[in-house]
Amino acid sequence: MNRQQKESLIEALKKDFTQAQAAYLVGYSGLSVNVLQELRSKLREKGAHFKVAKMRLMKRAIDEASPLKDFMPHLREQRGIIFVSQEPTAIAKLLYDFAHNNEQLDIVFGYVEREFLDKEAIKYLATLPSREILLAQVVGTMQAPIVQFASMMNMLIVRLLFVLKQIADKKEKQA
Repeated sequence: MNRQQKESLIEALKKDFTQAQAAYLVGYSGLSVNVLQELRSKLREKGAHFKVAKMRLMKRAIDEASPLKDFMPHLREQRGIIFVSQEPTAIAKLLYDFAHNNEQLDIVFGYVEREFLDKEAIKYLATLPSREILLAQVVGTMQAPIVQFASMMNMLIVRLLFVLKQIADKKEKQA
């Protein structure tokens, strides 16, 4: 790789870091090419991509993208970066499940919307329900008082009808 190619790779990494909603640093040592290809295709389906470069070049890209200095201590060994453009929690869940099935994949570090996350925080993020489920829970919570009010009003009407029916029956017996 010549100097110009290295510079363009550094620029591409800087661009990815600044434009991504989230990025996850993973160790992939020991994974076969087929398993890595499977991971890459699953990531592409969810709107993310996996990049591998020499650590020296990654360090330079991160060094030039100043708010990401917390990544520096974790850049060693065989590590790749997953850049996420949408749904960071879905990618965290995908990585968590993939790492569960492939023990060689190690989730190391990450950031989501400029918040840095360690391995445990990423695992916690992965165990959260999906966005759709969370939205459904919020709507259900907002809807609950309205449903209870409507149910209570319905019960009052039913009781009123029951009382009116008893009064009508009592008047029939008297007549």
